[in-house]
Amino acid sequence: MSSNTLFKLCRAGYIVLVIQLCAWFIYKGITGEYSPVFTALWIIPLLLPLRGVLIGAPYTYAWGSFIICLYMLHGLTLLYVTDEHLLFALIEVLLLGSLLIGFPFYARIRGRELGLGLKKKVK
Repeated sequence: MSSNTLFKLCRAGYIVLVIQLCAWFIYKGITGEYSPVFTALWIIPLLLPLRGVLIGAPYTYAWGSFIICLYMLHGLTLLYVTDEHLLFALIEVLLLGSLLIGFPFYARIRGRELGLGLKKKVK
């Protein structure tokens, strides 16, 4: 798969995830289940890699995976404990799973194209 195709897929998946989770946490804040501070604490980390993901920075894709892990815990927990929001949790986990696979692959492929990476020690 080319880096351009992977970039488009990862970017689209990330945008869908941001929209879905922001809508979820804002809804929970409006209904009073979550406080505004708690809602902000869930949304802000999700938005940190937004700029780098949109422009295709390989470094952002590499460290963005760590942030996605936090939301994967949320999705898996929700999937385990809920009956009412099962479809939401399933979509969240599938999106996050695909991004956890796609982000590092894009970072690696694009990083190689750009000549980035760890430099070997010259003896």
